[in-house]
Amino acid sequence: MASMHDVFEARYPNVTEIYEAFCPYRVCPLGAHSDHQHGLVTGLAISYGIHVLYTPTDDGEVSLHSMNVFGDHNFNINKAFSKKQKNWSDYIKGAIVALRRNHEVTRGLKAVVNGTLPIGGLSSSAALTIAFLSALCKINNITLSSQEVIDNALWAENHYVGVKCGKLDQSCEVLSKKGKLLYLDTNDDNYELRSTGKNMKPYKIAIFFSGLERALVGTAFNTRVDEMKSAAYALKAFSEMEYGSFGDSYLRDVPHEVFEQYGERLPESWRRRAAHFYSEYERVQQGVKAWRAGDIDAFGQLIFESGYSSIYNYETGSPELKKLYEIMCETKGIYGGRFSGAGFKGCCMALVDPDYAEEIEAKVTSEYLKAFPKLEGKFLAKFCDSADGCIFD
Repeated sequence: MASMHDVFEARYPNVTEIYEAFCPYRVCPLGAHSDHQHGLVTGLAISYGIHVLYTPTDDGEVSLHSMNVFGDHNFNINKAFSKKQKNWSDYIKGAIVALRRNHEVTRGLKAVVNGTLPIGGLSSSAALTIAFLSALCKINNITLSSQEVIDNALWAENHYVGVKCGKLDQSCEVLSKKGKLLYLDTNDDNYELRSTGKNMKPYKIAIFFSGLERALVGTAFNTRVDEMKSAAYALKAFSEMEYGSFGDSYLRDVPHEVFEQYGERLPESWRRRAAHFYSEYERVQQGVKAWRAGDIDAFGQLIFESGYSSIYNYETGSPELKKLYEIMCETKGIYGGRFSGAGFKGCCMALVDPDYAEEIEAKVTSEYLKAFPKLEGKFLAKFCDSADGCIFD
């Protein structure tokens, strides 16, 4: 396969001003499906991600080529993006629109994009958006703080692309530091980077790609968000709390005691979504204590419990991801695992003992392909380390 630089030079010959941007993917061990409800989350950026080679254009032209997905895209930043194309170029357009709310963006770019893992579950969409924000800022002499990067990337997904995600993905891909666990309160943006306890056993991050790629647009992701907001809105009404507008209703604002008292009055699906939120909130707190104490076994068990709640209370997970979860629960050397991201196809993540990596890969691959033989050649197992977040300079 041709290198990224070879592809760039073939598409854009005789270019002398070439820059590179990189944004890592992320995993969320604990805190799943709760950032959009202003919950507590944990995260680790990983050593795979989105690479962008680019050169600036002075006339505002944008030329995009991906080495991973079909379809090149061309547009001019000086024209309005009133109609979304429902492809990956929307994230770049969203980044441009987000930046233009407060900054002048006049220079476009010619770019080649390469993602180092398949799409699905690692927040490739946020990584793509952030990598291009980095590129656009550099060529347009824009300086953003870490929080401004997060806010612009989140705005692009929420308001331009139309995904009702929270800020976990963007925060993890910007704030993370190698070897440390990001502990973030999405209600007020306070965060800590927690070092491992002194006696923590070694670990690697395993990624098991199901063989089925996915994007959040077009899935039930937004529906799940609305179900949680509906639960919050109803619980406020039942308990005679001030409830304001539906759009501003979040489960974080509803005390757990209110859910315990009035939860049975909710429709079953709403009750289960809320049950996941409150139990996940507690798991994050317990998990951060276990991480600080160096107890990766306890931390891993909480990840398994989070995966169970995501399947049975949040009711997400394709048959393929559920099977991977079952296999991980029965595999020696895996401290803990769950599906990564929203759970609509994509992949599972796990924290594993490096000494068992080969055995883990062999067992998970064998048992998964027994269940889904048609995915042979598409299923993928990778082991990686934690990494620093995207660097803006």
